[in-house]
Amino acid sequence: MLESRATGYEPLYKLKSIAPNVWIADGGWIRFYGMPFPTRMTVVRLANGDIWVHSPIANQEGLADAVAALGSVRHLIAPNWIHYAWIPAWQSRFQEALTWVSPGAVERAASKSIKLTFDHELGNESPSQWSGEFEQRLADSDYHREVIFFHRKSKTLVLTDLIENFESDKMPCWIRPLLRLGGVCDPNGGMPRDIAASFRRYPKHLRDLVDTMIAWNPERVILAHGRCYLTDGTAEIKRAFGRLK
Repeated sequence: MLESRATGYEPLYKLKSIAPNVWIADGGWIRFYGMPFPTRMTVVRLANGDIWVHSPIANQEGLADAVAALGSVRHLIAPNWIHYAWIPAWQSRFQEALTWVSPGAVERAASKSIKLTFDHELGNESPSQWSGEFEQRLADSDYHREVIFFHRKSKTLVLTDLIENFESDKMPCWIRPLLRLGGVCDPNGGMPRDIAASFRRYPKHLRDLVDTMIAWNPERVILAHGRCYLTDGTAEIKRAFGRLK
């Protein structure tokens, strides 16, 4: 996976506040199976001042220094099996941070000749380090494994690839038909069709996940790819997963 130039969500590599103690940072594109995906990470300052970094992006334009200025970077999160590309670089920068990985991430990295070291594997329950502030659940279809997080105080749901919401005018012309075919175009972004297909063997698991996300009643939904839903988060979850229930 190689990053390519992009200007879709400028300013790039800059922290953007979306709620008290919650930031996102947009980066350039990464290529996955030959297709360009804009990148985004989420940063949360925990109540004790520790910094929690979800799906780190490339460290450019002094991004890591800006994150360090928020507090002590203690947690680096690889939230699903394919979001690990820049974990090693952030581990080098923040050597005292704990690295948390989704099931499948280490094996996927190894298949790309990347040795991904970690401290803990993420699961269906929040660890003690942030259980007082986050809910989390493991979405697992055997093919796609992703940990979803809900920050209670800010009512922010943090997803990775379970929903993608690409804005056509920010994407290359050649890929737009593929995005429409995949059902992941703004404003009606949703679960990519390949991921949705993988959950057909586990309909109850998916229903339970969706019901849990709705019960959390998020105000906003942060996505790794495409436009986030910064308002009406619960309604967007109901819409995005409505056809799958």
